[in-house]
Amino acid sequence: MTGRIHRFDALDNFRDYGDYAAGAGRHIAPGRLFRSAHQARVSPADLDRLDALGLAAIVDLRRPSERRDQPSKRPAGFAGAVIESAHDDGGEAPHLTFLKTADLTPDSGRRFMMDAYRRLPFEPSHLDLFARYFRLLGEVEGPVLIHCAAGKDRTGLLAALTHHLLGVHPDDMMADYLLTNTAVDLERRAPGIARQLEAMTGRPASHDAVVAFLGVEPVYLETALAGIAAQHGSIDAWLKQALGVDARLRDRIGERLSA
Repeated sequence: MTGRIHRFDALDNFRDYGDYAAGAGRHIAPGRLFRSAHQARVSPADLDRLDALGLAAIVDLRRPSERRDQPSKRPAGFAGAVIESAHDDGGEAPHLTFLKTADLTPDSGRRFMMDAYRRLPFEPSHLDLFARYFRLLGEVEGPVLIHCAAGKDRTGLLAALTHHLLGVHPDDMMADYLLTNTAVDLERRAPGIARQLEAMTGRPASHDAVVAFLGVEPVYLETALAGIAAQHGSIDAWLKQALGVDARLRDRIGERLSA
């Protein structure tokens, strides 16, 4: 699994979420599906690495306020498609509000994440972005990069939905989701993040609290998928009813991404 991780100077959690066995005897091609954190701080060398991937499209799952605060950097001459949300309520991202106002403990971090995953599949901006992403997969030639801020929650859910649609085994889906905990190197980064949070809020954050907030746990993804099934009967029904992913589009995506 660690071979999926691409190392950059200042671009976190970048990895290939293709190259899995899929349904109907298919295998998802490597080098077609990438996921990451935001690209606001990338180095010139990072931009060269991104350029070498030949990205045909980038799907930015962040809110407009996040994009304004941390605008993406892209390779010179990048001509690929860019999908992003226009849903702007003028507020800051919920995770930033939480970090600024709540006492950051392992329990509070997990409660916040659970609540966030209950909402994620049903928020209008995500429904719009996810639907446009799946239509893109049925049309675009070349690699696609999906990302949010940290590349773990919004991005993690969308990657998992892609795996479900393609017939990836649930064990592989979950292993890919949990790879964030390795790619980000939580134990090493937590002390520095804790210092940043204390400088921002004036309140200390424990090591365990930072690790809990920066990482992912199986129950987070399970909560989102269970909520989808509870409201729509199944993930497949939700994909069709909420996102317009019918059998024809599903087949087209499978054909385009097969090795």
